[in-house]
Amino acid sequence: MTSSPFPLEAVAAEIESFVGQAGWDQPPALFALVPTRLLAADPAAAAYLDNPGGDIPADSVTPVAQEELPEGPLDEALAQIGWPEEVVGCALCQEIVMLPPSAEADLGGLDIDQAASTAVQHPGRREARLVVAVLRDGSVATILRLRGTSDGPEDLLTGADLAPNLAGALLETLAD
Repeated sequence: MTSSPFPLEAVAAEIESFVGQAGWDQPPALFALVPTRLLAADPAAAAYLDNPGGDIPADSVTPVAQEELPEGPLDEALAQIGWPEEVVGCALCQEIVMLPPSAEADLGGLDIDQAASTAVQHPGRREARLVVAVLRDGSVATILRLRGTSDGPEDLLTGADLAPNLAGALLETLAD
């Protein structure tokens, strides 16, 4: 993987914070990652920037929220997406349910709908907000915020390899 000229981890954190302002139980949110200088050159878009007309660093990227994804399997929705070349990357924020490794036996042999239903009801589940951001150069940043419980506060995890399948699906949307 090459080193990105854009601060991808900061962009992922910005997206998680933005989506988190609306609280939990939000639908998946897709973002285009666009060089801020490109947006600043468009008068209609520049009005939405924090510093319109100011000095913009060359490595600045702005996440641009997209329309809500259609109902149905996420992989099918992502397979229908393509981006113009001005978009240098994309990100997806979605809420997930995490289970302890011991829960794997409970899910064996179930179809996807049954497994999802079982996961939501599992006593050991943890809800989380996952943000995966990718760039055309193959760079990946991932942030996972575990929802707080009565036993403890929210936890924040980061790392490029927290959701490799989702990162791969997002990278496919950027393929030429």
